[in-house]
Amino acid sequence: MYTALTFIGFIAFVAIYSWYKLKNEKLDSQDGYFLGGRSLTGVVIAGSMLLTNISTEHLIGMNGSSYKNGFIIIAWEVTSALALVAAAIYFVPKYLKMGLTTIPQYLEKRFDNATRTLVALFLMISFVVTLLPIVLYTGAINLESIFNISEVLGVSQDQGLWVTVIGIGAIGSIYAIFGGLKAVAISDTINGYGLLIGGLAIPLIALISIGDGNPLAGLTKVYEHSPEKFNVIGAKDSVMPFGVLFTGLIINQLYFWSMNQTIIQRALGAKNLVEAQKGLLYTGVLKILVPIIIILPGVIGFYYYGDSLFDKQDMIYPELIKKVLPVGLVGLFAAVVMGAVLSTFNSVLNSAATIFSIDVYKRHLGKNSTDKKLVKVGKLTSTILAVFAIMVAPMVANAPDGLYQLLQQLNGIFFIPIASIMLAGFFLKKISAAGAKAALFVGLAFYITTTFILKTDIHFIHIWGIEFILNLLVMFGVSYFYPQDKEFKAKDLHILDMKEWKYTKHMSIALCAVTLLIYILLGQN
Repeated sequence: MYTALTFIGFIAFVAIYSWYKLKNEKLDSQDGYFLGGRSLTGVVIAGSMLLTNISTEHLIGMNGSSYKNGFIIIAWEVTSALALVAAAIYFVPKYLKMGLTTIPQYLEKRFDNATRTLVALFLMISFVVTLLPIVLYTGAINLESIFNISEVLGVSQDQGLWVTVIGIGAIGSIYAIFGGLKAVAISDTINGYGLLIGGLAIPLIALISIGDGNPLAGLTKVYEHSPEKFNVIGAKDSVMPFGVLFTGLIINQLYFWSMNQTIIQRALGAKNLVEAQKGLLYTGVLKILVPIIIILPGVIGFYYYGDSLFDKQDMIYPELIKKVLPVGLVGLFAAVVMGAVLSTFNSVLNSAATIFSIDVYKRHLGKNSTDKKLVKVGKLTSTILAVFAIMVAPMVANAPDGLYQLLQQLNGIFFIPIASIMLAGFFLKKISAAGAKAALFVGLAFYITTTFILKTDIHFIHIWGIEFILNLLVMFGVSYFYPQDKEFKAKDLHILDMKEWKYTKHMSIALCAVTLLIYILLGQN
């Protein structure tokens, strides 16, 4: 009972605080609804970016994977800092100068309208088919495990998961549909820092318990129990071979942190370049700390449970929560976990609504639409996508390598082709619109064939790297025969103050150095 009360209390607090902060906001304008009125600060951007990125597919999926595979999967997290440095120094200043609301807008300016529309549709499909259902399902697993919802309602576990999925989907939709980006960002910030505190508490309490009051002694015991789990250098046949850092992973990270609408929309909503750069680099710091929350608990779980849960790796984190947290705190942490689920869910809904309204509806269906009309279309889009995601969510159960690995494999279908044409657009002046469109389809067909149809023995992240090279060759070849007819020059629309944050370079160097240090200190060949 106490667990349920603390859970409801925290969720109610976040909702009331978000409503209070929004009550005087102008949410019927395009910038107001989709970009939070271009008023977001560095702290809010970092909190929102972190929580949009970290959800239960990380808490459950990555801890499940580290329980099985150890620290080698840290590459997903710490290399993000390098991509965030690139975003802060190069990509986001260019977006803000151009006054972008969506990433596909850039593709129209650089290539043509058809490229923009194609990428917008690719993104919509990727949100609905991959990210939203997995976020909902992992959230439902966690809450079902903590509250035994199926027992309380007297139904089967599958039915309990369905009820939880519907509940999470409905609440998340309300934030995204009625509050726009500002509501998402405000609620994310509270939940984000709640997740940091609560997430750090789980391994800390466990290590204090293992070390009889001394967390360092506890960490030493966990290390001595299975030192191989702390190695960050993955073998060639592991789920995360070290070599992938230099092939497809860096392309994926650059895309995710510099070009992914769901993430970068926070930086596009910044009040000026200083706040955007602060937000991106603060996020880089948080990403280096995050493995303590989403990787270390899995290894601690191995200390407690051995290999008894190897065939149910995605249950390790919920089990650990129930084992180490005092009863009174379980409800509070469950509310923070719920916040992480809601955050990613409503952020993706908001981004999908933004892309459909700005890149599809306004371009092709309602060219003279007012801001109010676009906001209405955005709300309707969010509603339809939420219903569809709720229906698809239970279908992602029983992923053989865990839910996080499944999510990354599915993301590659769309991320790498889009990253290829974005990077070519920025750095290769001679690539034409025809070349970009050809690469989109060739890359898509190549990845689906090699990953899901032929089942090659090559790691899927290496396939990302191979696909990137193939896409570049296709773009060069097609652009030779169908050259670009106009030279692209980005115009500065002078919407925001573009003065750079004075600590950008210092923080960027520090983040790169710390990332390198992690691999030097934790690399065991």
